[in-house]
Amino acid sequence: MSRREYLTVTPAVAVLSAVFLVAPVRAEESDPAALAAAVAGIPTTLEKGLQASESAGKPISGKFEIEDGKLQLSVYTLAKDSYNEVVVAPDTGNVVKTEKITDTDDLKSATEQKAAMEKATRTLVAATERAVQQNSGSRAVSIFPELKGGLPMASVTLLRDGKLTTVSEKLD
Repeated sequence: MSRREYLTVTPAVAVLSAVFLVAPVRAEESDPAALAAAVAGIPTTLEKGLQASESAGKPISGKFEIEDGKLQLSVYTLAKDSYNEVVVAPDTGNVVKTEKITDTDDLKSATEQKAAMEKATRTLVAATERAVQQNSGSRAVSIFPELKGGLPMASVTLLRDGKLTTVSEKLD
């Protein structure tokens, strides 16, 4: 193989490898139908998962997700000056694992969520409960706080009749 052929083939192989290695992960995260089906049949609510995670710190976000083909409830918490990811079993509502967050992107997200929660006067549990009450027949699948115009808000994703929608809740 000549140098020119090598330089042409190498980027193509890298791109194809990235597509095949990354695509399955993105497919799980972006498959709302699979998430909706998985969440519909479990007894644990997001609210209960947020409450269970309080043993590892103050909840600053939470979501149901499909990880390695299996449904889990992941909650980010703030404990003293460290961030943790608390995994709650969807079938029992019990904490099954707590790990310190070390990934750069996850730490950035957690820091932004902390900034919103520092200005909040309402808990994520209260905001989630309100969103569910205001949207009869739905259940919450995620909550993420953020600052909008300097005010703490939460984006709450709800499941109703197999469809996901997102609503905003004030945290002050």
